[in-house]
Amino acid sequence: CHCQDARLFRPTRVGGSKAPAGERMPKNSEAVKVVVRCRPLNSTEEANGNYRIVDMDNKRGSVSIKRPDSNGQEEPKVFTFDRVYDWNSLQETVYNESAAYIVDSVLKGFNGTIFAYGQTGTGKTHTMEGKESPEDLRGVIPRAFHHIFTAIKTVANPNLEFLVRASYLEIYNEDIRDLLAKNNTAKLDLKDNQDSGVYVKDLSSYVVKSVKECDKLREFGHKNRRTGATLMNIESSRSHAIFTVTVEQCETMPDGRASIRMGKLNMVDLAGSERNYETQQMTAAEHRESAEINKALYALKECFRQAARVRAKGRALSFLRDS
Repeated sequence: CHCQDARLFRPTRVGGSKAPAGERMPKNSEAVKVVVRCRPLNSTEEANGNYRIVDMDNKRGSVSIKRPDSNGQEEPKVFTFDRVYDWNSLQETVYNESAAYIVDSVLKGFNGTIFAYGQTGTGKTHTMEGKESPEDLRGVIPRAFHHIFTAIKTVANPNLEFLVRASYLEIYNEDIRDLLAKNNTAKLDLKDNQDSGVYVKDLSSYVVKSVKECDKLREFGHKNRRTGATLMNIESSRSHAIFTVTVEQCETMPDGRASIRMGKLNMVDLAGSERNYETQQMTAAEHRESAEINKALYALKECFRQAARVRAKGRALSFLRDS
């Protein structure tokens, strides 16, 4: 099958946060949104005679997939999502419609997560990071930097102060590494306590005061991330990477008291799922990488499946955790 696997984009926000008016997600929307993006055929695929078997209806939010060997005798399979973006979609459109409202919520003191999920080579890193130039190719992460600091600069309240911090980690073969640390080979531990919840012990966090400083950290961390060539992708991400921006606000009230609120934005570029027969000629270490990637993505899928099942039965969602 020469179908181009969609880029799955799952934004999550805490219930109760307000989404701005316009083309962004409505404020009464579900806490979890699934958005699918499909990339165009690349030059290698076109040279091989591959063709597209996916059609997308942007207005209905549906994706139809044709069986290539059915000779038109079989009806396409149709799937519906919160939004879909075809091969002509722009980075700016994807961000404005499906990511900006989450950043707005973070600036109001809520937590939000945006992550890209899909097969290797489908363009997850392009959607999340993109390219620095030209500007229209910038992905979700650099656009979120601009969004946050532009919003801070426009605040007219002289009694409101902001503190923005950033961290960047990767999960490689189930080991957590700090991409911003001088010794980025050290393995970090995942901890949990009653006060702060789940956190990574000894993960570095840097105070950032501008978009430029955020970009510098992202570029530094990206160079330390594990990548490798497979037959499906010449520069495949071999680890899950999480860039976290924490926005703290302190407002001095008329009576002198301090009102503090904090929002955290997690932006995740997951490693791509793959089948071993599609990534032949791999070494033993690369096979282990592939197995660990698929195992982690399967665990993530199970968490969402269980969450959907619990919600469908009308029960409260219990805490889900898996490695």
